[in-house]
Amino acid sequence: MQKITRKMLIDKAAELLQNGTVDRVLGWKNGEFVYDVTPALFTDAEALEKDFVYNDFCGANFSKYLIAETRKQGGKVLVFLKTCDTYSFNQLLTEHRFDREKVYAVGIPCEGMADIEKVKKAVDGIIAVDGKDDKIVVTSLYDGDVELDAQAVMAERCIVCKSKKHVAYDELMGEEGEVIESARFDEVEKLEKMTADERFAFWQNELSKCIRCNACRNVCPACTCEKCVFDNPDSGVENKAAADSFEEKMFHIIRAFHVAGRCTDCGECSRVCPQNIPLHLLNRKFIKDINSFYGDYQAGAEVGSRAPLVNYTTEDLEPGEAVEKGANN
Repeated sequence: MQKITRKMLIDKAAELLQNGTVDRVLGWKNGEFVYDVTPALFTDAEALEKDFVYNDFCGANFSKYLIAETRKQGGKVLVFLKTCDTYSFNQLLTEHRFDREKVYAVGIPCEGMADIEKVKKAVDGIIAVDGKDDKIVVTSLYDGDVELDAQAVMAERCIVCKSKKHVAYDELMGEEGEVIESARFDEVEKLEKMTADERFAFWQNELSKCIRCNACRNVCPACTCEKCVFDNPDSGVENKAAADSFEEKMFHIIRAFHVAGRCTDCGECSRVCPQNIPLHLLNRKFIKDINSFYGDYQAGAEVGSRAPLVNYTTEDLEPGEAVEKGANN
């Protein structure tokens, strides 16, 4: 598969700006650190050349940013979508969350993004990062240039990627991939094999790390409510750290139920969590159970598709049947 480069994306963005197809570009730029890549808007070729970046840390899913961006006055916004991003793109269109006519989507192939926590464990004092074939070259303050195997430091969600096939775009760069056999439910199955007490201890340990920064909610493409219940000043839990063990679990459990049947498993929640809580496992458990009880369903695979949870049939599970059929909580 052809490897997409920074220059290729800049050239495409500059071309679309120049011919008037779009008037702004949603892309990436460096944040405080070279590996702290953040979404950014560009409106001209000069800004693109100066600040646009594309490397192994461009993992952000741009789909959710289109909600606010398409409400602005002006023409179309160009958005570069990796394969996994296109599922969120379609799901948000299904929910009528942004104006498709104001977006020009360019699909780009992706062989996986790096997990900065894995890189940090391998190299101290990171000054610069660059990609080279199947290697990541890290310039260290202490050790100079260090080559890391890209596969060894790849993000978990990329290791178990469900598809290399884009499900939405106006234009595709590079070659199209295929839906692939994924091992993404392996970790869920390990949790299911635990006893109830063991699972409770696992999640209590993980969720007790939560500092209620709301990063998971804010980045999640499925969390698009105008006003979140957890921002309600009358709720007693508005933007604050958990006061007890019930509160620390309540936030994440309620959020997982909120996105059930709509989560595309993009993994953004775990990517941005500063406490490295494996929040994606909660969502994957719901996805796995939906597949088991209602038939295979992939949120965002098609615009307009209805999740099994919003379609009533006389064959639906009755209360208690899930337990009888072997679903573990």
